Amino acid sequence: MSLLFSQAIVFADIKFNDQVFKAVSMRYNESAEARVREWQQVLIEHQNAKVDEQLYEINRFFNEIEFVDDIKHWGVADYWATPLEFLGTNGGDCEDFTIAKYFSLRELGIPAEKLRLMYVTATRPRQAHMVLAYYETPDSVPLVLDNLDKRILPASQRRDLIPIYSFNGNGLWLAREQGRGRQMQSKSNNALWQDVNERMRKGY
Repeated sequence: MSLLFSQAIVFADIKFNDQVFKAVSMRYNESAEARVREWQQVLIEHQNAKVDEQLYEINRFFNEIEFVDDIKHWGVADYWATPLEFLGTNGGDCEDFTIAKYFSLRELGIPAEKLRLMYVTATRPRQAHMVLAYYETPDSVPLVLDNLDKRILPASQRRDLIPIYSFNGNGLWLAREQGRGRQMQSKSNNALWQDVNERMRKGY
């Protein structure tokens, strides 16, 4: 075993140590533990990388996981998984992809104000969908990290997505052209978002 993986490594919201790895293996299986270890490796290797490389690697890593809808996966209409649950079960829906990418990029040092979870309507096929938006500046056209189209593209090039609203830990924005928007709340009161953050704090 690499010394890298035997050390206790604490990021802002995520703890990696032998206890966490053992818990993942017992709750899921050894393959789940291996995926969490690989996630840790990606985070460590890209701590000091350029932002575009961080975006690419995190998007690539999580887009390898299988899409599974919540009814089939969790037996409920809507469940937002933590990254550990997402990796542990090796499946999830668009919210789970987006949440895992958000927390991973936060761990890599990207400020919350540059990241938003964005509700959109996907038009091919037409369905409710969520993506992660990265804003270089508050007024810039965001880059879109998505599990449907795995390329990272500016929102202006994603004509198949109709933005509705976006949010992060700092607030909620109504969408307008090209994925930008007007802030409506200083905090997000989304119950599912609050719940997944609470489970993150508990180490799930």
